[in-house]
Amino acid sequence: MKVVTLRSPGGLDRLEVVERDAPGEPGPGEVRVRLQASSLNFHDYAVVAGMIPVEDGRIPMSDGAGVVEAVGEGVEDFATGDAVVSTFFPPWLEGPARLGNFATTPGDGVDGYARERIVRPAHWFTHQPAGYSPAEAATLTTAGLTAWRALVVEGGLKAGDTVLVLGTGGVSIFALQFAQLMGARVIATSSSDDKLARLREMGAEHTINYRDDPEWGKTVQALTGGAGVDHVVEVGGPGTLPQSIEAVRIGGHIALIGVLTGREGEIPTAKLMAKQARLQGLIVGSRRHQLEMIRAIEASGVKPVIDATFGLEEIAEAFRHQEAGRHFGKICLEW
Repeated sequence: MKVVTLRSPGGLDRLEVVERDAPGEPGPGEVRVRLQASSLNFHDYAVVAGMIPVEDGRIPMSDGAGVVEAVGEGVEDFATGDAVVSTFFPPWLEGPARLGNFATTPGDGVDGYARERIVRPAHWFTHQPAGYSPAEAATLTTAGLTAWRALVVEGGLKAGDTVLVLGTGGVSIFALQFAQLMGARVIATSSSDDKLARLREMGAEHTINYRDDPEWGKTVQALTGGAGVDHVVEVGGPGTLPQSIEAVRIGGHIALIGVLTGREGEIPTAKLMAKQARLQGLIVGSRRHQLEMIRAIEASGVKPVIDATFGLEEIAEAFRHQEAGRHFGKICLEW
């Protein structure tokens, strides 16, 4: 079978497609899955670009979707032919957050899904939403679940709330969709007027070009009648957090889910304190969160926005497309 490996110390030119023996029959509690798709996330890019060191020969990609080929003894949740999608933190089944690193995350601490087949414990997967293609399902593991947890699980999103989303990456687009699903209003930012137009077509009530308006936090305040937004899905980190704090309402919620602008920076702590806002860091979610999200997706018919699809052997080209930053929504691999 075809497998993608990453040679240390990383870099897109160090991704290799190799042939390996296919895995055998699953053991007790395991399933064998014929993988068909994955999707690209910033975390995956950080791994393959060498920003996050991993073992030599690591198989990348945290997201994996496919079909169950065989089930081991004792497996009750899945049967041969079931369409399944992976979970980001295999040991975190439910309950409060209990993992603070990527030691158990496929594509980082352990081998991931850039391959044609895999044998793993059944609890590493959930069913795909009915009617989803493999590529659509593969967008849920990281991006979809991060947005869901940020707004619904931790944010307690309700109808009539106002949500601020930053940019047009996978998490932000899912956040816009889930906000609309829950009856919330959305304000969205981008540096591209063309992308802002697409965001409005998707239902964003207000859009802001942050390159033209560097004090966009104050603009958000004005657009909300001076109140501020109830929720911010903060993907930028130190470069955008001060404006997000400006934009949030008193007692609001900022979900810090990304560090696209760097890992460290100054935070206007007095402003945050005065806002009495909740600033919460979070990384994806549990298997239980994923099951709940998929129920909501099936009830609503929400479908992910896929910008482009590449073959497994085109993985480096796919990451270069991501690196260029021109995408809107998710980039997928399909094979």
